[in-house]
Amino acid sequence: MINSVRNTVLSVLNKNNYGYISPNDFNLFAKQAQLDIFENYFYRYNYQILKENARESGIGYADIKKQYEEVIDSFSKSVALTKTSGTFALPTDYYTIVRIIHTNNVGKMVEIEKVSMARAQQLLMSNLTQPIELFPAYVQSENKVTVYPDTISTGVSCYYVRYPKDPKWTYTLVAGEPLFNQNAVDYQDFELPNTDEPTLVAKILQFAGMSIRETEALNFATQQEQSEIVVEK
Repeated sequence: MINSVRNTVLSVLNKNNYGYISPNDFNLFAKQAQLDIFENYFYRYNYQILKENARESGIGYADIKKQYEEVIDSFSKSVALTKTSGTFALPTDYYTIVRIIHTNNVGKMVEIEKVSMARAQQLLMSNLTQPIELFPAYVQSENKVTVYPDTISTGVSCYYVRYPKDPKWTYTLVAGEPLFNQNAVDYQDFELPNTDEPTLVAKILQFAGMSIRETEALNFATQQEQSEIVVEK
């Protein structure tokens, strides 16, 4: 899809004499465009939940919430966490943590409850409220988690939604011109559904318009993106 998106972007720019964007600039714009759309999925998903609660959503093929769930689920991962110096390091590509699970020696799985640092300190102050292996808790600090009780050192797994991989349009130079090469080792296509291609084009054109200071290109891209939003609603 990335080559199709780039060709469309260049076609719009060239057709209207808006200018040219290099492969490096395109990759930067593509990364930001994909990230914007990815993050917006969660806001749209929440909006569809509100519509469902208000009995304004559809079912079957019109179940938009389910469609968003399928896209978000495609970024879901599960990894085992390793304890080092008293904490478990979270995956470097996590966007949001869904849950953290502890599996004990007999294979019983228990979800570890997330609590604030203040709440954890309050729980630890009393023997009656201290977390135990049947009812564990964890505190998150940046990219690490501390699990209570501290006797839990293995069997901890993290279920999370990861960030999409950075897209990269790769090429080889032929007669001084970049020619698409998807066999390059660092090639990476967009990870969004094909239905997002028009939105990707519009967003990249927005960034391109700002980069080359071309107001008409920016306005055109904004209008295209707004039309996509109107159709969705």
